[in-house]
Amino acid sequence: MDEIEIPSHFLCPISLQLMRDPVTISTGITYDRDSIEQWLFSCKNKACPVTKQVLHDSDLTPNHTLRRLIQAWCTVNASHGIERIPTPKPPIDKTQIAKLLKDAEKFPEMQLKCLKRLRSITLEGERNRSCLEAAGAVEFLVSVIKNYDSTLLLEVESSEGSEFIKASDEALSILYHMKVSESCLKSIVSNDQEFVESLLQLMKNGNYQSRAYATMILKNIFEVADPIKLISVTPEFFAEIVRTLRDQISQQASKAALKLLVELCPWGRNRIKAVEGGAVFVLIELLLETSDKKASELALIALDQLCGCAEGRAEFLKHGAGLAMASKKIFRVSHVASDRAVRILSSVSRFSTTSRVLQEMLQVGVVAKLCLVIQLDNSYRTKEKAREILKLHSRVWRNSPCIPSHLLSSYPSS
Repeated sequence: MDEIEIPSHFLCPISLQLMRDPVTISTGITYDRDSIEQWLFSCKNKACPVTKQVLHDSDLTPNHTLRRLIQAWCTVNASHGIERIPTPKPPIDKTQIAKLLKDAEKFPEMQLKCLKRLRSITLEGERNRSCLEAAGAVEFLVSVIKNYDSTLLLEVESSEGSEFIKASDEALSILYHMKVSESCLKSIVSNDQEFVESLLQLMKNGNYQSRAYATMILKNIFEVADPIKLISVTPEFFAEIVRTLRDQISQQASKAALKLLVELCPWGRNRIKAVEGGAVFVLIELLLETSDKKASELALIALDQLCGCAEGRAEFLKHGAGLAMASKKIFRVSHVASDRAVRILSSVSRFSTTSRVLQEMLQVGVVAKLCLVIQLDNSYRTKEKAREILKLHSRVWRNSPCIPSHLLSSYPSS
């Protein structure tokens, strides 16, 4: 295709590639369907990419004339290695989906067929996912997930051949891949507490994949939930978040679990619930093992929140590597991670120090690292935190041989 020039009006204005499924929007400009759908639905843009006019609707009209011209051009230039673009399948519409859902609700034996079709529709593009939501597919999937005790099995194709999975597991997978809108998620969590409980049960009893999907969907739900929902989270819920982190189901699930902790811990007694669920120990272990920047930042933010209560600090100090880990993460990950690590050390040094803890902070290099924080180019807030910690315990630390001489000059005067 490099040897021949493609007519400019055959190229999509967004991707600058040959259009395979040209569609025209209300401004009269034609784009390739995949590109404009991503622009409108994934990127949430409301204006025409070319004219910058605000779009009052997102209707996409197939440009059959242009598509036939492109196909004819491809055929004429086949000798140059250009393949003829296939005629695209017509997009699904809301009426078709509504009928599919109605049949599944009316005839239970149709449920498996419906789930298979919904999966296929979900994977076909962003517009289809929006159409599914508008047609009520989310409510249908939620009802299947809530019936997780059902023995209804669905045969699906995998890379290793066909296998049977529970209908609720398949519905959960489809719901995750639909990328449900915030408004729809908020409506679900406001009106259907049973659904959150069902997701918790799937976190507890589901297979690894379903546990991962349930965790990621719950993360999306609690990001838009009202404060009353955040405050009323049960200790059992925190225990399952911790188990997800401990089992390391997947990188995505672990990050979703960390985001859940960060989202939930500031509310009510959630910090204590998380501590009692074993979060502090698991977070320290995760930080000792992971080299992922985002996971480290999230874990340190959560740990900082938990060290804001006495129970959290007590658990932190019980772990033999807690202080050493916090010190090690300073300068090793990012400015955000360094700031949070210093905040954790500040909480401990202000409220939970004993002579043993002060000696341990010297021996594992915490004090030396804090001197280095003052020396190097850090944020003003982080430097001030480090300076406060060093001043607070200067009687014990200032003249210690554990602090290298080149750092001792940075030690602040009382």
